[in-house]
Amino acid sequence: MKDRIILHCDFNNFFASVSLLQNPTLKEFPVAVCGDKENRHGIILAKNEVAKKFGVKTAEPIFEAKAKCPELITLPPLYNEYEKYSKMGFKIYERYTDIIEPFSIDECWLDVTGSTVLFGNGEEIAQKIRNDIKKELGITVSIGVSFNKVFAKLGSDMKKPDAVTVISRENFKEKIWPLPIRDMLFVGAKTCDKLKSSGINTIGDLTLCDDSTLKRLLGKNGLDLKRNALGEDNSPVVTPTENDKPKSIGKSVTGAKDFYNNDEVWKAFLSFSEYICDSLKQKNLYAGGVQVHIRTAALSVKEFSHSFNDSTNCSLTFAKRGFELFCRNYTFGEPLRSVGLRAINIKDSKSAVQQDLFGENEQYEELEKIDDSVYELRKKFGKNSIMRGSTVK
Repeated sequence: MKDRIILHCDFNNFFASVSLLQNPTLKEFPVAVCGDKENRHGIILAKNEVAKKFGVKTAEPIFEAKAKCPELITLPPLYNEYEKYSKMGFKIYERYTDIIEPFSIDECWLDVTGSTVLFGNGEEIAQKIRNDIKKELGITVSIGVSFNKVFAKLGSDMKKPDAVTVISRENFKEKIWPLPIRDMLFVGAKTCDKLKSSGINTIGDLTLCDDSTLKRLLGKNGLDLKRNALGEDNSPVVTPTENDKPKSIGKSVTGAKDFYNNDEVWKAFLSFSEYICDSLKQKNLYAGGVQVHIRTAALSVKEFSHSFNDSTNCSLTFAKRGFELFCRNYTFGEPLRSVGLRAINIKDSKSAVQQDLFGENEQYEELEKIDDSVYELRKKFGKNSIMRGSTVK
């Protein structure tokens, strides 16, 4: 059977690169995108290649980055621009195939197996895409080319920035197996520690480990990792469709100014819920539950979830339920570095509302009508045509 040709495309230093397009005079200086640059507890969201040479790392506190690089220039994030450039990049990918699986805002897999007659072999297609991105968007991309998704992803990580790396059946043992085990896709910090404690330090070591040891250490996931290391990943590139029902829809703020009280969290949840519920309404879906995510200033992460008796896509109702869940589970003693809200248990239809004796259902239905009217107005006249008073600064 003929091998597939899979590409993994990863924009280089995406946030920093797009931000520098808006500030081209800073290109030769060390630059980082961060949250509130007046707050020493903010973190680095992205850095350019110049800052990288000074040892600046993503996710480290700003004060630590500036200790390494006193001349570091910090810029605020431009999320609307990042989304715009991401969409433009994906439009370029669509010239070469319609089989595209997003992995994040700045990376995705492409299956170009059926595109070789028109555009050449995998490496040639990758070079064409790399040139298109640089010429049309002004940013760079690293692309891995291989016969499966795992190796394509590892390939895109090997050479940065602005490069193409081919991982073939002939060279994968030479290129992949010497890599440290932490580089393997789906190996997080805890998994890495478990593997290292058993003498598995490289991807090649993983292929030599007996199945019983891996199963004891990691369960079925251990066997899956070994198969991937052996080049046996056969997972398809899955293209999301308009009719796909998402498992969850969420929104969060990370790396911006810390949250110090319930009022700040409530305002964030109101904003998040409007985005989440607008996304639900677009597909006529409903949230069957809510999940709250928080990260403290000490970087401790906690999640809480709650299932609803009656599903909803009303933004105010969803925000209130999320906020009630938050208040039941967290009392401010230290500030929060980030908060997030997520709709879970997504449903195709609205579940029945239990009858009540005190008119609460009538009030709930009135809220839904108002929320639906706001959604229709925004759809017709733009997102900022009508805003909730509590979210206006």
